Amino acid sequence: MTSSSERPLLFLDVDGPLIPFGSSASHSKVTAASSTTVDQGNPLLARLDPGVGERLIALGCRLVWATTWREEANEVVAPRIGLPRLPLLEWPDADAGGTPRGLHWKTRPMVEWAAGRPFIWVDDEIGAMDRLWVDASHPGPSLLHHVEPAQGLDDADFSALAEWLRAVAPR
Repeated sequence: MTSSSERPLLFLDVDGPLIPFGSSASHSKVTAASSTTVDQGNPLLARLDPGVGERLIALGCRLVWATTWREEANEVVAPRIGLPRLPLLEWPDADAGGTPRGLHWKTRPMVEWAAGRPFIWVDDEIGAMDRLWVDASHPGPSLLHHVEPAQGLDDADFSALAEWLRAVAPR
């Protein structure tokens, strides 16, 4: 795999996977120094693990933000976790309609962006309908990886992602 367009995509949500909803006391990797740099009074940013960006980059995927944080993911989140500026998945107009009942509003745009390429979706809101729809609509390999929102991305999640990548896109 020599081109970035050949690498599997990894669509990344912020709330839940990167900013866990659990007690901030459980996130020991956050240092006192990093918590003093909380931007614009958002205390949730102190829950970001500054080492998670390096782990995501090491997976070798083409990272894409798939979050309601939109451009703020590049401006506020990426620098805190060591990620470069990433492309941002654009969402359809909420009033456009046509989304089947139970299908997450992110699912269809992700499959369109992937255009048959292998992809991983890391989110805490993935449901059964999303899995069914991706299986029926996406010709390439995909992994819809649910992250426990109270914990965020952890070692077990990274192991599962790496295992899938080894099977789908060996280096």
